[in-house]
Amino acid sequence: MTTFTSPTRASSAPPRTAVLASADLSFRQRVKDTLTGLHWKVQEAAGGAEVLAHLDAALAEAVILDSWLPDLEVQEFIAEFERIYPSVDLISIDGTGVAKTSRSPRRNEILYALRKGQDDDGAIWNSAPVIDWPKDEAKEPVGRATSFVSNTSISQNGARFTAVDASCRLPEFVGQHPLMLEVSRRIRLTACHKTAVLVQGPTGTGKELVARALHRLSPRASRPFVALNCAAIPEALLEAELFGHTRGAFTGAVQGRIGRIETAHGGTLFLDEIGEMPLQLQAKLLRFVECGELQRVGENEPVRVDVRIVAATHRSLAKLAAEGTFRADLYYRLAVFLIRTPDLNAHKEDLPLLVGHFLAVMAENSPAKSLDAAAMEQLRAHHWPGNVRELEHTLERVWILAESRPLIGANEIEFGETAGDF
Repeated sequence: MTTFTSPTRASSAPPRTAVLASADLSFRQRVKDTLTGLHWKVQEAAGGAEVLAHLDAALAEAVILDSWLPDLEVQEFIAEFERIYPSVDLISIDGTGVAKTSRSPRRNEILYALRKGQDDDGAIWNSAPVIDWPKDEAKEPVGRATSFVSNTSISQNGARFTAVDASCRLPEFVGQHPLMLEVSRRIRLTACHKTAVLVQGPTGTGKELVARALHRLSPRASRPFVALNCAAIPEALLEAELFGHTRGAFTGAVQGRIGRIETAHGGTLFLDEIGEMPLQLQAKLLRFVECGELQRVGENEPVRVDVRIVAATHRSLAKLAAEGTFRADLYYRLAVFLIRTPDLNAHKEDLPLLVGHFLAVMAENSPAKSLDAAAMEQLRAHHWPGNVRELEHTLERVWILAESRPLIGANEIEFGETAGDF
């Protein structure tokens, strides 16, 4: 009896290789996992330059391109890509072809992976079944002139600006309100620059999230992100903490150490509550901002450091500068680009999405829970003086109070105490 053996597919078919370009790490991982399961070899790229480097090393069958790149303008990238790699299929994350390249013979598998990656992105909201979650709007195909703005005008504190397309939303920021989309748009606009950024907003609105997103999307993402709360360190120690010190520079300095600024060399320095910095130290910080040089406490030789400064405050630095409690010259150098984080009451439409997000995070380590309609209405009626941070802590509290019950009712909702409680 003769036995026939069929040739393996690997011997006749070219390897399935793709380069996945997106600044969104979680999205890349989801799509990569699906394509790997379909026997694709996937290389990840956070930006356009990294895509070209991968292709220079080894040609791929397809490139999957996000609608925004942190280092290159998308249309310029596509034009250069078509010129250098006319045989590689270029596909946008919404599944459309964006260049005049040959189609991948297995494009359907890529489209399936993209759909699954986007479906999984919305799956976290399913932990709260009593809420109807709004679906994301369809993204503009990358191959056309993509814009993140529409013709709708939005007003905030008397200032008017153009509404932003939902496709610009960053994964750090939950919600679809135009005020929050504007935060994402401003982060995308300035992330690739070294420009100093001032983040202003009430306590609990995610100012550090803005700083971390700026760092993640910048060319400095592989370098340190260093945060310092200027209000949390005693005035006598703040200078040494920020600039470093030599051995014996002051009582208790048994050994020298570098400061937070030097630690952030090549990366991003986040100065939270910058409005609380003493005036004398502001003068020293101003010198560093102007010339990029610092002096450790107790040392005469200057040290040159390259950092991108992102400062944050819950107070109006312009008002503090006018009152003389903050240096006006330092204010103008820190506020080159301003990003405002709105209070939760200004985008209360996002409350269901935020609730779903926090409940999903808590469900990672214990059985899932959801809110009933009465509990949700109670949250809607609250004023939220502590903003999103207060919401997170409130949900953590009700999660515990609900014990093992899968549905959280209005009886479990407890808000933090106020001055009138005493």
